Amino acid sequence: MPQAKVTPAFIAQASFEQAKATGQANVDRVIYWDENLPGFGLMLTANGHRSYVVQYRANGASRRMTINGNLPLSVARKQAKALQGDVAKGKDPLGERRKAREAEANSVRSVAEEYLRREGKKLRTIGERRAEFRRYIYPRFATRPIDSIKRSEIVRLLDKIEEKNGPGAAQKGLVALSRLFNWYASRSDDFRSPIVRGMARVNPKERARDRILSDDELRMVWRTAESFSNVYSHLLRFILLTATRRREASNMNRSELSRDGTEWTIPAKRYKSKLDHVVLLSKLAQKVLAQVPVMGTKGWVFTTDGTVPISGFSKFKKAFDARVLAELRKVDPEAEPLPKWTTHDLRRTARTLMARAGVNAEHAERALGHVIGGVQGVYNKYEYRDEKRAAFEAVALQIERVLAGPQAKVVPLRGSAATAG
Repeated sequence: MPQAKVTPAFIAQASFEQAKATGQANVDRVIYWDENLPGFGLMLTANGHRSYVVQYRANGASRRMTINGNLPLSVARKQAKALQGDVAKGKDPLGERRKAREAEANSVRSVAEEYLRREGKKLRTIGERRAEFRRYIYPRFATRPIDSIKRSEIVRLLDKIEEKNGPGAAQKGLVALSRLFNWYASRSDDFRSPIVRGMARVNPKERARDRILSDDELRMVWRTAESFSNVYSHLLRFILLTATRRREASNMNRSELSRDGTEWTIPAKRYKSKLDHVVLLSKLAQKVLAQVPVMGTKGWVFTTDGTVPISGFSKFKKAFDARVLAELRKVDPEAEPLPKWTTHDLRRTARTLMARAGVNAEHAERALGHVIGGVQGVYNKYEYRDEKRAAFEAVALQIERVLAGPQAKVVPLRGSAATAG
């Protein structure tokens, strides 16, 4: 490789084509070694890239390290001298840079982002999983190599989450980490997950909830949602009327509605069963849907800005519960807040209302989108559209009877809802 007095003027006029024309370049690059600073040079490549290089020996091997070619020459020289100083102290700058890059590629954040990128299409709740990583995992472990995380560190993290956000949040953090570690272990020869049995923060038996809203609670929630009309209030009533899960409803797009607005198809890619689920909208559900303002051009139904679906549910829920309590205290200044309830309790309440109305159990399960097992599930391809529609209308009628007040006796329905199919 040629030597030259590397100056700003020389750098400005130097080119790979010129070096190739004079026989100084090899196939794809040329390095002009600086006459004034041994081991430092300017490298030009056939594709027009230029950078500074530092050549040195470490552990008996020759190393060549690049420096950003956009830097002023004076700055590049200073960096080169600093690197040569490290070499004189027995260090290997290039080796350390490579180790740092490998550590970054192997960091919890990098592995998690790769996991989400590759597995995202298979995850029904990809948005929630990503949020769990950003909220609970990244603040503590983002830059740590994944194979350096110790069980004791995970326990301390879960303790901190539980103290601040409760056992449910800690359990979500544990599940997110566990699935990440298992995924990474399936792709690694040596990695073993540090998570073992006994680390759960919620007892599996306690995890299965049986909370439903009483008639009084349902009446209070519904009337508060009607009085304080916003996108979240609309969403709560719609979830109750359609017996859907929160994310299924909140990510609803108008493109999923039938032309006449009476049917809503939740695509398989975001439904728990991985099958399309058709919700036959009751007249009351259609009425609630018609009250939701149309925002933006992307078709999101429940949105605050028209560009993305509604999010920040905990904040909305806290404000909604405060409104419910305020309404209760208008009647009784000493009223207590409603016992803790979740949006998923609305789905369970809707299923209970179907039972109260005398809806056939199989029809109710199909209305909720539950997979029917056994031979029935394999061979019976009937869609039960009329029966499902009757089930949803039964829910709406039960709600209307509850809203009529305690004096209105709520009795099982007769006719189509009870005997359909």
